[in-house]
Amino acid sequence: MLINKKLITITCMLGVVAFTALTSMSAEDHPGPKNLKVLPKNIPHEALHQVMDDWSHALGVHCNFCHAKGNDGKMDFASDAKPEKNMAREMFKMTAKINSKYFEGKKDSIGLVMGDIKCLTCHRGNPHPDEVKDMGGMDMMHHGDIHAPGAGPGAKRDSVPPPPGK
Repeated sequence: MLINKKLITITCMLGVVAFTALTSMSAEDHPGPKNLKVLPKNIPHEALHQVMDDWSHALGVHCNFCHAKGNDGKMDFASDAKPEKNMAREMFKMTAKINSKYFEGKKDSIGLVMGDIKCLTCHRGNPHPDEVKDMGGMDMMHHGDIHAPGAGPGAKRDSVPPPPGK
């Protein structure tokens, strides 16, 4: 009987020690994000990383396109030093508004508007979507102006030569 009491006591004490150790560990190894202005303040690290990944792939860029380096040479994700970061915020608000107004976009569990219009819809891997190049052998640039042999900026759409082989 004395052995059972000792065994129960030791088991309970080990349980308390394990519980204390587990609860004192942080759930995340990353500090919370700073300077979020359009994304939810409570966005989990993994979700924030996924959003940033989606945006960088949609524009065909890396983190340093929007984020500046700090004095220590490391990325300062909270910095607003680069104008591209503010443009990304404005574009995010624009797509959220389009999705809400025209596509019945609803917010997900963390508050991001879900919908059909995304960065990739227009950017398609290009940081400046108004500069579309090499479409069927023609260069098109800035709001549809045609830059192809025999066609200038004022050319009519029907004056564009057919693609090669037609």
